[in-house]
Amino acid sequence: MENSGELNILPVLLSKLPSYITFTLSNIFLKMKYLPISSKLYEQNRARFVEKMKPNSVAIFPCSPVFPKGGDGTYGYKPDADVMWLSGVVQEKTIVVLYPDNPDKNMREVLVLLKPNELLEKWVGHKLRKEEATAISGIKNVQWLEGFEAMLQVMMNSADIVYLNTNEHNRLDTELPRTDLLFVQEVMKKYPIHHYERAARIMKELRCVKTAEEVEVTKVAIDITAKALDRVLKFIKPGVMEYEIEAELTHEFLRNRATGHAYGCIIASGDRARTLHYEENNQECKDGELILMDFGAEYGNYNADLTRTVPVNGKFTKRQKEVYNACLDVHNHGKKILKPGLQFQDYVKSINEEMEKQLLKIGLISKADIKNQDPDNPAFKKYFYHGVTHFLGLVVHDIGSYTDPIREGMLFTIEPGIYIEEEQMGIRIENNIWITKKGNADLFKNIPITVEEIEAKMKR
Repeated sequence: MENSGELNILPVLLSKLPSYITFTLSNIFLKMKYLPISSKLYEQNRARFVEKMKPNSVAIFPCSPVFPKGGDGTYGYKPDADVMWLSGVVQEKTIVVLYPDNPDKNMREVLVLLKPNELLEKWVGHKLRKEEATAISGIKNVQWLEGFEAMLQVMMNSADIVYLNTNEHNRLDTELPRTDLLFVQEVMKKYPIHHYERAARIMKELRCVKTAEEVEVTKVAIDITAKALDRVLKFIKPGVMEYEIEAELTHEFLRNRATGHAYGCIIASGDRARTLHYEENNQECKDGELILMDFGAEYGNYNADLTRTVPVNGKFTKRQKEVYNACLDVHNHGKKILKPGLQFQDYVKSINEEMEKQLLKIGLISKADIKNQDPDNPAFKKYFYHGVTHFLGLVVHDIGSYTDPIREGMLFTIEPGIYIEEEQMGIRIENNIWITKKGNADLFKNIPITVEEIEAKMKR
């Protein structure tokens, strides 16, 4: 959608709502870049979680804190993904409490917020009022943080089971101090004889399956990312700096209401493309090189994740085209076989077999290499040394199980790569795939991916 069209949506949306919500969303709109998202998304998410809770149980989800950096500065605030998934609220010190069997119907879902005050807002800007938070989340009972302990005590005296939440991502750095664990320890110390459950187990099961409403928000992030790709394909030429391409991406993201980059973007020309998480983006892009670009926009806290590898001068060499097409064949193979019921390890095995076949075809490995390979370190790993797929959502590497069968509704990346040290070349191709009843939906299907499409788009 064009910017002018986006701006026209808000008055129409507001005209269909009650007056207090109209006032509320107008204020909220001033605080964020992205357009208001329907509270239905978060209401559905809470209903999905509540359905998994045991009888007479309460679930407590505190938000991540603001993290300090040098001096009195802080890092830009990033909401806790689970609190965001349940409420849509992006504000520090927020807590979501779910108690579906509470005898008091008004206390079955509660949103706890930091109480606004005039002095605080002079320094850091507007804080949500109760009616604003209700409009975002759909939670009618909004309480101030100062009354949380008393409210919790009443609930704990009635509940038998307590769900507490922690970060259980498989690749979490567990050496760092954990604020989520501090909250868990405080609650368990104060209420030591309750029965406790792990909310993260339920979250892992639910968040990996996206609702249609979640995918609609993700599609906006994807559309913005596609616009940014179109912009840089017309911009790239020999002599440009990697950071200039990053600047073009950033400009296109922000002018289309993205919050910003979904992650530190990778703009890697030449041999730097073999470094998987290269983020320096400080070198010149030279004639004859390829440039690997891995980037995505964040919109409404949902993320896109795209990788394209293109020639700096707009024209692939014969060898570059040969390697690129081999990588694209693996990518397309992944899209073809990804389906509900497939075991993830079988999916990875099939991808690796296809990669082995393609590397053999383009002369990077031989039949003798395959015959004599170490099963724990197969020959293809010299040129393809990372995973091919991850979950995508509120977190770029979103939570989900890699040991359970693939399910309808899951949102994945597919991103094979071929990295050749002796040729100083790295190629990766990545799209975002939603698993549906009707088959796989490639959310980037309309943007250039073949050699011919990329060269046509870059042609001046």
